[in-house]
Amino acid sequence: MKVSAFDFDLPEANIALRPVRPRDSAKLLHITDDGQLSDHTVSDLSSLLGAGDVLVLNDTKVLRAALTATRPARAHGGGGDVTLDINLHTQISGNEWRAFVRPAKRIRDGDELRFSGQLSAQVFDKKDGGDIGLRFNQGDEALSQAIEVTGQPPLPPYIARKRETDAQDVTDYQTVYAQDVGSVAAPTAGLHFTPKVFEALKAKGVQIERLTLHVGAGTFLPVKTDNTDDHHMHSEWYLISKETAARINAAKENGQRIIAVGTTALRALESSAQYGRIERLSDDTQIFLTPGSKFQIIDGLMTNFHLPKSTLFMLVSALAGLERMQSAYAYAIKNDYRFYSYGDSSLLWAAKT
Repeated sequence: MKVSAFDFDLPEANIALRPVRPRDSAKLLHITDDGQLSDHTVSDLSSLLGAGDVLVLNDTKVLRAALTATRPARAHGGGGDVTLDINLHTQISGNEWRAFVRPAKRIRDGDELRFSGQLSAQVFDKKDGGDIGLRFNQGDEALSQAIEVTGQPPLPPYIARKRETDAQDVTDYQTVYAQDVGSVAAPTAGLHFTPKVFEALKAKGVQIERLTLHVGAGTFLPVKTDNTDDHHMHSEWYLISKETAARINAAKENGQRIIAVGTTALRALESSAQYGRIERLSDDTQIFLTPGSKFQIIDGLMTNFHLPKSTLFMLVSALAGLERMQSAYAYAIKNDYRFYSYGDSSLLWAAKT
């Protein structure tokens, strides 16, 4: 399909730079399987679900992957020290990461970057677009701890360009149920959940399941091709336990509805599917869902509002239908819904066939 089919006009005023408080007071647009729209808040979620419905959460925890580094002055290169913005995006080994760097033109392979008195790294395999390899002087758990001490929450570019990251983001950009550190972006649909919401879901008889998909920075990379067939999807690693898979498969066989909380949980579930069941419990996934894609596991999706021409808007259009999502997004814009990572939410269902 033409990527232009997924474009729409979004006023700057609809882009959220901070989340609402409390988290569950965010708006929630309910989009039924026949395209009906209704306005709610996330605190109403239990009233929109039924006993036996299964909500699947992504329990990944966001690494403080936004770092500032200094490249010391070169002995024979002239000039002084250079300050660099580093965003880690893919872990290669215990002490190696790939990262995006700005300004990329000021570094080259072999340069040493200093992050603190104890943490440094050597640049290797520099690629186009500011993508570099970093070989740290620490590894494994020691490196993870050093990054947590040194780094900041990796806010999406459309927020970071408009304001500085601060202490409030440390809490705001993490779900209340985050557990397994490894993401360099938050599974933002889950940011709306509170203990109160979980209590209401439990009382309603909604089944809660968890999996892990470590979100990569590729989530924010724009689609640069004119046709969706030519887009290369980023890779992300997921893990679904045997016990979780067995419970979801049993629920599916029993006719219960499976609802993914976030596009990351959806991508893990659909990547795992074979013949309508969860089978592949752990893998790197590059699944790219566009209109015409078939969904084997999920019946519904809770998700935030996404960028024009993004792979995530393509995904929701694949599930609910492009025309329906275009109408829903136009309604959301007109009614002052807040978009993107810190914005409002939606609950949508697979279109009737």
